[in-house]
Amino acid sequence: METSTASNKSQPNRLIHETSPYLLQHAYNPVDWFPWGDAAFSEAKRQDKPVFLSIGYSACHWCHVMEHESFENPHIAQLMNQHFVNIKVDREERPDLDQIYMAAVQLITRHGGWPMSVFLDHNRAPFYGGTYWPPVSRHGMPGFAEIIKRVGEFWVNKRSECLQSSREIIEAISSMEQDAPQTQPLSVQTLISAGKKLLRSADQQHGGFGGAPKFPHSMDLRVLMRYSFLTNDPEALKIIKLTLDKMYQGGIYDHLGGGFARYSTDAHWLVPHFEKMLYDNALLVPAYLEGWQLTKNPAYKNVVEETLNYILREMTSPAGPFFSTQDADSEGVEGKFYVWNQQEIIDVLGTDDARLFCFAYDVTPHGNWEEVNILNRPKSLAEIAQQLKLTPHEIEESLTRSRQKLYHVRSQRIWPGRDEKILTSWNGLMITAFAYAGRTLVNSKYIKAAEDALKFIIENMREPDGRLWHGYKDGQARFNAYLDDYAALAEASLELFQATGNL
Repeated sequence: METSTASNKSQPNRLIHETSPYLLQHAYNPVDWFPWGDAAFSEAKRQDKPVFLSIGYSACHWCHVMEHESFENPHIAQLMNQHFVNIKVDREERPDLDQIYMAAVQLITRHGGWPMSVFLDHNRAPFYGGTYWPPVSRHGMPGFAEIIKRVGEFWVNKRSECLQSSREIIEAISSMEQDAPQTQPLSVQTLISAGKKLLRSADQQHGGFGGAPKFPHSMDLRVLMRYSFLTNDPEALKIIKLTLDKMYQGGIYDHLGGGFARYSTDAHWLVPHFEKMLYDNALLVPAYLEGWQLTKNPAYKNVVEETLNYILREMTSPAGPFFSTQDADSEGVEGKFYVWNQQEIIDVLGTDDARLFCFAYDVTPHGNWEEVNILNRPKSLAEIAQQLKLTPHEIEESLTRSRQKLYHVRSQRIWPGRDEKILTSWNGLMITAFAYAGRTLVNSKYIKAAEDALKFIIENMREPDGRLWHGYKDGQARFNAYLDDYAALAEASLELFQATGNL
């Protein structure tokens, strides 16, 4: 079989010409990567090789792990180049491809996730797949090097079975997409039924819905708020408050800088998957804003302001739009930027302020996660005041001072990578969040941020005939917009109109 020439650290592969930060992260892999396109499949057909498709995104911890373990490994890269034509895709640039092949992986393995690893025939149909594989077999997981060899041999010796598998997967995906649409009109009863269903799935102890890993489910919370407002069901209000409290008190919330990580790896919101995504924070802002409107709890309003101020400070381009993500990793270690040991905090704050801060934020000498500390607030202000014999005012004054000092020190660390591509759909969600908050809180700064971002999208990511582009990076607008781009930007425009009255 023909073997492609592998790249080395001084010789980039084809991804060097891309704009996606995720693809550029792989531009110096020894894997002979192609971007998605006809050229890759023509080459696969010419060499009579199957295609290995790897889909991920720049903030993904396990994507980085698989790159370091396998795609930077010269031996594994040689096997990949020998047996396959290899394609790398940024799921945030191509959500259409991600959706199709994720459906295939879920059919094959009964679960999904990233990095997504899929083997395709020349017609782009999947015949085998999975997610993360270690380089060699361990913990009951097959090794990627062994999978490469076996799939390559299967393609050569049992081609008909590969193609039959492709046909069966495509048929299964097609049948999933042919579900009859619901024709029953929406009514109040629809909302009541949804609210009751959400209550049945709620975690009565820690808030949220379901078990670990636990995602915020912002939109479900907003549905439950409307159900609560309509029915005055005390159980719904209890779950709403429990969930909002546990999330912002937990480690999933950045207590120094504001903003939420993508999800919690445990059921009680302590250990986040440390990546921060624009869309998660865009959806959580309205949830907390409506939680404040429903309960009048000032802590929820504070979360809204801290989150939006984080976006303005760390995730906003000088030109106005919002960046996509911040990595889970820094210096190759997940969460390193965000965690603390107790002595660091004592050195920064001094003994008295450190004693209060450590008590309030669950900081111990041995840590609460892998011998370091994830900041979280398991105790109420009243509990802290009672146990330390201080007034709430004294506590808040000290904690505010301490957070500012620690944030300043943290800012001197090596920052996680930031994916600075602009996505129309995610910007639409954040524009909506800023406009909604600006109107509700009477904050002109937030409305101005929404106006600036929308102006950039209209001027740089829209064609004269009104068609939108999906992504923008390094002065280039790329990829035809998807339905969610149009929907999110339409909602953003309506919300901003309500805030300003300007067309």
